[in-house]
Amino acid sequence: MENKAGLQDQTVQATMLLPVYGRAKGSRMFPDILRDDGAIRIVDSMDYDFARIDKHYGTEYGCLCCLVRAKRLDERCLAYMREHPGGAVVNLGSGLDTTFERVDNGSIRWHNVDLPDSMAFRRRFVPPKERCADIARSMFDYAWLDEVKTDDGSAFILAGGLFYFFEERQVRELVCRMAEHFRSGEVFFDAQSKTAAKISNRMVRKSGNKGSEMKFWVKDAQKLKDWSPRGIAVESVPFFGETRKEVRVKLSTRVNMWGFDTLKMGQLISVRWGGAA
Repeated sequence: MENKAGLQDQTVQATMLLPVYGRAKGSRMFPDILRDDGAIRIVDSMDYDFARIDKHYGTEYGCLCCLVRAKRLDERCLAYMREHPGGAVVNLGSGLDTTFERVDNGSIRWHNVDLPDSMAFRRRFVPPKERCADIARSMFDYAWLDEVKTDDGSAFILAGGLFYFFEERQVRELVCRMAEHFRSGEVFFDAQSKTAAKISNRMVRKSGNKGSEMKFWVKDAQKLKDWSPRGIAVESVPFFGETRKEVRVKLSTRVNMWGFDTLKMGQLISVRWGGAA
């Protein structure tokens, strides 16, 4: 079924509405954490009834999840660009992500990768920009690797809120292919525990989408070192981290944040190879 916005319901692609709405609403609630004007613009211009998404994802806690992930992605991306001014950034499963608008340094080569229908939907709300290439391919169609332009053979790959929906073997092969192709690089993504994935699946179904089961989860991030013979380094940090101390929120939200980190239900993971900083 196609909604007014023109996106097919009951698909993984439809989940792109959840984070953009969370960032837009969260930006108004917590501008000191992140102000995503692009997300606000997209949501305000979209002919879509967000009531059901708002009910389950528009909570204080839900919005914080979207903002914190976006902020950490921004920070890692900016750090990469400082070390690799001639490198490239790849935004896998770009959906309605607006990271480029927030971190563009005026020279970086940016590449958005998403399925053809998702990319067509994206372009309705996020027109192509200079130095920002849109690659309409599945991330498992490895031809996209040859379309990435980088001066020094390095790449920083964003994969926010993406790997959840795929089998571990698929994610592993993807990481291996990227490590083989780029001389040096980093993949930065978020991952849930098995328990958190089950809870998230229930939440997504409540939002009306029953066609996007989350299958990928991580218990011990260090075991990802075994994914590639190339020699990769793995670093992981709690999802909320210092944000728990920096933000003023309701008690219930604070408890949720504390539990998510303490019970290791979510983490931010960096996989690097080839001496990437």
